[in-house]
Amino acid sequence: MTTPHPSHGVTLSEAAGVWARIAAQSFGGPAGQIALMHRVLVDEKRWISEERFLHALNYCMLLPGPEAQQLATYIGWLMHGTRGGLLAGGLFILPGFLALGILSVLYATYQDTTALNALFFGLKAAVLVIVLDAVRRIGSRTLKHPVLWGVAGAAFVALFFFNFPFPLVIVLAGLFGYLGSRVQPEVFKNAGGHGPAKSGPAETEALITAQTAPHVTPSWGRAGRVLGVGLLTWFGPLLLVGAALGWSSVYWKQAAFFSQMAVVTFGGAYAVLAYVAQQAVDVYGWLRPGEMLNGLGLAETTPGPLIQVVQYVGFLGAYRMPEGLSPLAGGLLASVVATWATYVPCFLWIFLGAPYIERLRGNQALSGALTAITAAVVGVILNLSLWFALHTLFGRVEERFWGPVRLEVPVWSTVNWAAVVLAVVAGLALFRFKLGTLPTLALTTVLGAAWVLLQR
Repeated sequence: MTTPHPSHGVTLSEAAGVWARIAAQSFGGPAGQIALMHRVLVDEKRWISEERFLHALNYCMLLPGPEAQQLATYIGWLMHGTRGGLLAGGLFILPGFLALGILSVLYATYQDTTALNALFFGLKAAVLVIVLDAVRRIGSRTLKHPVLWGVAGAAFVALFFFNFPFPLVIVLAGLFGYLGSRVQPEVFKNAGGHGPAKSGPAETEALITAQTAPHVTPSWGRAGRVLGVGLLTWFGPLLLVGAALGWSSVYWKQAAFFSQMAVVTFGGAYAVLAYVAQQAVDVYGWLRPGEMLNGLGLAETTPGPLIQVVQYVGFLGAYRMPEGLSPLAGGLLASVVATWATYVPCFLWIFLGAPYIERLRGNQALSGALTAITAAVVGVILNLSLWFALHTLFGRVEERFWGPVRLEVPVWSTVNWAAVVLAVVAGLALFRFKLGTLPTLALTTVLGAAWVLLQR
């Protein structure tokens, strides 16, 4: 399942440096993380073509779990096989795991995150600009026909105004593309970069081609081996924790709960956080009312997937109910348990399904469906971008309902002018002065921290 000597010429150690850089900058939730990977892997490094990037993204958007982390795993697998997938996906998790672990300890110990929030305040403004730029760039490259603009718009409206279930939006888009390609094949043919797995201009400019990607032949035997190893890796350590500390312990309850959550988190973290909060507060007593919002704030200002907030939930639950361990040791163990149960399935989905998804690149019958899904993904990212903008630039956002229509309306009196100014600064730094992502993030972090501390 690995490519010992990849013919594209990028060594595993060289890739590790780039994946570490992406991981360290992966702020802003899935939209920001997808935008960052697109900028680095497609535009800057040219490791992967637009077509392959979107093809992988389409698959990851259909899976339970954090799509950006799974996208990193998929592309890492494309470049260096299983080792590359483990490296890319693992590094994507590591900075957030370390950062949120430290913040959870500080929160449990001091219950004060003012200084920490000051440090991260400026990051959100820069991430907002990166996310909006991703919508522009991906949209301009994929929406090549008015029908596809309509698909993207319909996906945005369904999510933002009607709160449609995310998987339903993707399935409907795929069905529309599949049927539409039979009526007007010229609209959907290769519009989203999909089609027969042949080397076109965009493909040959990238390092990953049909010749340099891992040559894995899907089979029932391989699928069975991957599934067996994946399930053993997923549940083996968790069962050991339950056997050692008790099946009624907080650690086993968290292992079972977060494992269950890992297979139902379609549509990203926001789709499941309300359920996690309700269970953690009302059923298990791991959190106090309102603490989920504090954890969400911490998770939003650290790199990595937003679903990493489960680490904070697990830590506080075991910190308060250590059951034979010290509070700190119990909290740290629960952090690992929650993280393990959440992310190991993500690797399993990729290693199990990626060879089949790569084979489907050459299936012309699915080209229309995948093209429509690609267009819908633009609407999905726009929805996430607008949500992020509202919650970055305004202190309070209210939900309003008019029949089936749901609208998030900002309270204009709570506009955060400092965040608006920082967003403008970030836009000028990125687009006018071409500073690059990392210097822009550093600049807005320093300015934002200075502003927050001066207000105290």
